[in-house]
Amino acid sequence: MSRISRLPSPLLRAAACTGVAALALTACGSGSGSGTASTGSGSVKVGLITKTDTNPFFVKMKEGAEKAAKENGAQLSTAAGKFDGDNAGQVTAIENMVAAGVKGILITPSDSKAIVPAIQKARAKGVVVIALDTPTEPESAVDALFATDNLKAGQLIGEYAKAAMKGKTAKIAALDLAPGVSVGVQRHNGFLKGFGATDKDVVCAQDTGGDQAKGQTAMENCLQKAPGINVVYTINEPAALGAYTALKAKGREKDVLIVSVDGGCTGTQAVKDGKIAATSQQYPLKMAAEGVKAVVTYAKDGKKASGYTDTGVTLITDKAQDGVTSKDTAYGLDNCWG
Repeated sequence: MSRISRLPSPLLRAAACTGVAALALTACGSGSGSGTASTGSGSVKVGLITKTDTNPFFVKMKEGAEKAAKENGAQLSTAAGKFDGDNAGQVTAIENMVAAGVKGILITPSDSKAIVPAIQKARAKGVVVIALDTPTEPESAVDALFATDNLKAGQLIGEYAKAAMKGKTAKIAALDLAPGVSVGVQRHNGFLKGFGATDKDVVCAQDTGGDQAKGQTAMENCLQKAPGINVVYTINEPAALGAYTALKAKGREKDVLIVSVDGGCTGTQAVKDGKIAATSQQYPLKMAAEGVKAVVTYAKDGKKASGYTDTGVTLITDKAQDGVTSKDTAYGLDNCWG
């Protein structure tokens, strides 16, 4: 599912781009295929730190940052955790980027609370810090947030699932992210709100880390615990596809409704193929592009971005339900993660 970046051709540049211990920072001149968009030593330096560099969501976010950096004459450095939850790695990345003289850092926090001290140190040195996709706790720990309204994203698929069930008694499985991660909590709570349910109505809840293999295992565990499950909420589409695999192995893929969040190209194709009933599509490329532009603006005139900017969400399905606003997969595939 991950994309392979083009390798930089000059060996000298590759030698200059040695990785740091926990994360790799890449900002070694234009043409580097590992996350760099540079217009020379005098350009504005911007850092992007994602949770991982393999999740397609963050691959697309990186693409958006690269394109925006090139268009706005900025030099981009990127870093990514070894795994989702690698707070220590993100702290190291912040420290290295500050030392490298970045004007601003864009970050998707792996641990919304634990990352705050490192962010505070960076801001104290005049670096503007903008959270993408995932808010910090408190949200005011950063200068600004560019993100999906994750509560709304969850609520949309909850409303859809409720309508699609057409009055049937729901037995809900929740394939969540991980304890305490704000994105996961908001999507989960939004789904329940949209469905008109509470956690008491969830017959099985499992954490998946947003991983497809873990999603499959979680679904297998849930089917053992509660064989009558007929609605599956998933934190993202990899988890949803894992759930679909487990259900198909039991011959249940046709009679269980799966709903999800993200709207990536692979996930939207899965909606078109009938594996997922509906998904809430968000736009990481836009998050990153807006973040880069905000840092460049700050560098040029000292004006900092502030507060929360909602980058939008759209319900995608080919089986529209009355009373629930949605668009079809043709729209979804044209706009997946744009």
